[in-house]
Amino acid sequence: MNVKNTLTLILVGLFLLSCSNDTSQIKRDKTPIKLTKEFKAYWYNNEAEITSYQLEQARYGEIHTGNAVLVFVTEPFSIVKQVKADHPTERDVSVLKLNFTKKFITGIYPYSMMTSSFTPLDYFNKHALKTTTSSQEWCGHSYMQMNKKKGKYEVSSFSYFESEGDQQKQVDVQWLEDEIWTKIRINPELLPEGKAEMIPSSFYIRLMHKELKAYQVELTKTKMTDELNSYKIVYEDLGRELIITYRNAFPFSIESWEESYVSGWGEQAQQLTTKATKLKTIKSDYWTKNGVKDLKMRELLLLDKE
Repeated sequence: MNVKNTLTLILVGLFLLSCSNDTSQIKRDKTPIKLTKEFKAYWYNNEAEITSYQLEQARYGEIHTGNAVLVFVTEPFSIVKQVKADHPTERDVSVLKLNFTKKFITGIYPYSMMTSSFTPLDYFNKHALKTTTSSQEWCGHSYMQMNKKKGKYEVSSFSYFESEGDQQKQVDVQWLEDEIWTKIRINPELLPEGKAEMIPSSFYIRLMHKELKAYQVELTKTKMTDELNSYKIVYEDLGRELIITYRNAFPFSIESWEESYVSGWGEQAQQLTTKATKLKTIKSDYWTKNGVKDLKMRELLLLDKE
């Protein structure tokens, strides 16, 4: 066999190997989640699950009291426009959406923060298709959006801070801390473990003015009791850790969480722990509960009327 024929065979072999790897990757990407009858009955009944939490939030080197709310709901999501589909078609996907809010007071002025994440239910190893985060307080407000497109997250960032305002960038698709909450609710057995790369919580990025990028993490899932598991995320380079405690039986409700890092600047800086403890959970089509008479529903969640 001459040199030319040998090189041809090698190139063909490499091409076939490449195609084989691509095919296996595509096959893995299209492994569907097995949604049980129990899952469908709970999440596809035209109601959202709303859970309130007592919040102790670290900010400016002190702990401030407030409340947090997790709102989980399924909805059709347009892959093309990356918004809720008004008129769903076969091209759209079903997502488990989380609206995660925090409200707390720092001295004279209030904070109101919200992150929305959209996690697809069709494939087990797909990352969140989109996240949005907003933060409002008396100094100003900020907004950040991440859209998963063509193997990247396209990031738009706006802020009253000069160094953070009106930015456009791309980051590689990695695990998002903001999608872990929905991953737990879908199936905690699919949570990543060990060493990985992860983009921290959008709340943390905003509050601590950190660079939006993936950081090295250690991920640990632990059985705490017969009923409870915990999921621990440790960012060694950031000196930060998050522990989420959830029930190990369906629907895998989130009972509490703790987040520790250095809060404050200068002499006020110290290691503090934000804590959230569950108050109440209800199921409701809350979007229809918008009358004055529906204020009483906030009492069910042990929330004030503000």
